[in-house]
Amino acid sequence: MLGKKEQQLLDALSPRAAAEGIEVVTVEVVGARKAPTIRVYIDTPDGVSFDELSSSQAWINDLMDELDPFPGAYTLEVSSPGIDRPLRTPEHFARFVGEVAVVKTSAALEGRSAFTGTIVAVLADVVELDVDGQAVRIPFDTIKRAHLKGVVDFNS
Repeated sequence: MLGKKEQQLLDALSPRAAAEGIEVVTVEVVGARKAPTIRVYIDTPDGVSFDELSSSQAWINDLMDELDPFPGAYTLEVSSPGIDRPLRTPEHFARFVGEVAVVKTSAALEGRSAFTGTIVAVLADVVELDVDGQAVRIPFDTIKRAHLKGVVDFNS
């Protein structure tokens, strides 16, 4: 799911994040090669406060300065995963069994490469979704991108 550079950054950030009591949900590198944007999504069991974002931004920025992942300029964004939380690992999927996810695959499965359905189970190497009443098993190694489908309840 992650590119080589994204995985390197995630691997570099994860030990410090664990020491801070924070999970690095995922890392994205987007934009132009000469001045990319590095997005770091963080979370805690109790959610992410402004103070946690601010303090995390500081140590992540310091670590990025040490790593110097891109020659020249880049923009660093640190945020919570939000309502459409990215799903990257089997543990992420397992944590959200019963929730609706959007999964895009790198190759077509059953004639499709995009699925929206309820996460039913996480097995050894697949996630099972209920897509319109049909069980669909998607191997983790074919998942290109996945996230929860956020729901906003305006009646609450």
